[in-house]
Amino acid sequence: MSIPTLGPRSRIAVTLVAATATLRAWPARRYVTASVAALVTVLVVAIPTAMIPNPVFGREIGVTAWAWPALVVTAALSGMLFATYLRSAEERAEATREGRAGALGGFLTFLAVGCPVCNKLALLALGYTGAIQWFAPVQPWLAVGAVGLLSWALVRRLSTGDACPVPSTAR
Repeated sequence: MSIPTLGPRSRIAVTLVAATATLRAWPARRYVTASVAALVTVLVVAIPTAMIPNPVFGREIGVTAWAWPALVVTAALSGMLFATYLRSAEERAEATREGRAGALGGFLTFLAVGCPVCNKLALLALGYTGAIQWFAPVQPWLAVGAVGLLSWALVRRLSTGDACPVPSTAR
């Protein structure tokens, strides 16, 4: 008698159900932390990319129509991902692939929503014209990649949040 295995769609469904159940069980402290982390993410990305006008940073090319929605979605995902690393009395967070994917997602968002000719790396590598012709069209795809990485990391963290609880030590 063979043991039935789950197909790819079934595994995804089980993962999403587990992630949703974990998210619903969060205490208020995690939701507050997620909100604060999301706000910090918006500020950390929007100020140096001059999406929020400020006297220190400027833009030569205006903010695109998709930049704010991309930043808001990224900030929400980043905030929730950050909140998964909060420790409760029974948990201890460890650095994982999901953490690295989340960091890479945040970095990609920074590149995606920034001014293409204000990005020094793109400007050095491609020049002014190249940054506008080659880097600017890639920026929406960077945003999609960032959201994808952050979504993957968040679902993985949420779906395995209670898989291996750390045993409490009696003192």
